[in-house]
Amino acid sequence: MSEFDALLVLSFGGPEGPADVRPFLENVVRGRGVPPERLDAVEEHYQHFGGVSPLNARNREIIAAVRERIELPVYFGNRNWHPMVEDTVAEMVRDGVRRALVFATSAYGGYSSCRQYQEDIERARKAVGDGAPELVKLRHFFDHPLFVEANADAVRAARATLPADVRDEARLVFTAHSIPVAADAAAGPPEEGGHRYSRQVTEAARLVAAELGGASGPVDHDVVWQSRSGPPQVPWLEPDIVDHIEALHARGVPAVVVSPVGFVSDHVEVIWDLDTEARQRAEELGMGFARAATAGPDPRFADMVAELVAEQLHDAAPRSLSDVPAGGCTVNGAPCAVDCCLPVRRPR
Repeated sequence: MSEFDALLVLSFGGPEGPADVRPFLENVVRGRGVPPERLDAVEEHYQHFGGVSPLNARNREIIAAVRERIELPVYFGNRNWHPMVEDTVAEMVRDGVRRALVFATSAYGGYSSCRQYQEDIERARKAVGDGAPELVKLRHFFDHPLFVEANADAVRAARATLPADVRDEARLVFTAHSIPVAADAAAGPPEEGGHRYSRQVTEAARLVAAELGGASGPVDHDVVWQSRSGPPQVPWLEPDIVDHIEALHARGVPAVVVSPVGFVSDHVEVIWDLDTEARQRAEELGMGFARAATAGPDPRFADMVAELVAEQLHDAAPRSLSDVPAGGCTVNGAPCAVDCCLPVRRPR
């Protein structure tokens, strides 16, 4: 049995009012040379929703559910907005926490979805200085049965909202946040061939489709990408969700069910890129459109977090449905490889 005395839920962060939006976005892009006009465009998306991202609220709901399921105190910290992880780790020190587990709210590998959370942990520990607790990041969970089941049931519920005359012909489309092609190639140790991020997303989609198909095998589906940014000359993972909807329409597909399997909870990139832009384009084309819920609000998600904690506290056997390599802390405490998910220099 391993000794830990707290759990830190570590997330991306999001603004909770109009005045927060610009400083939040500046935190997100700090050091990347992103032009102000790009931030202007993204800021406008947030203002459509009163300058509030739902992400912090959804994370607080997850934390409340997790607290009901585990015996450890649970703390909340963010990379880009309050509560900042540095402040949270300082609070943990004041509370006497010496060794804590970290649940990062991303199921996947990759630089921003995994390694950068390790960097957040080290930055917070350095900011606190002497007495900073040891922080151990939990493993990826893209193939955990409870994550897969929650996403599958969300797809079923979304499909049921479509008109009966198109429901059976609706195409299942999974989405995740696009990243530069070069970053995806670097996402994973060289001995695994990299591409950990896109491989894990594709595998998660396959597992959800298999859960939906049952004995008949995975239902037909596509994996596409959303929320790309950066200069147009830099290749990113494609196809984009809106482009894909147009291609499906050209093939005569009457409706789509979109599952944001790459996201744990709704935030502005989900509700803008999918509920606004993608839905609007489908409606313009006369296609039925249904968007599945993210897995975070499902009670099974908090159950899954409790299982990941139990792997470390009580040496519980890990549950997964895939042989695709994962990262993060395993049951024996092995960390990610030192050359895994390295950042890629962005052209300016």
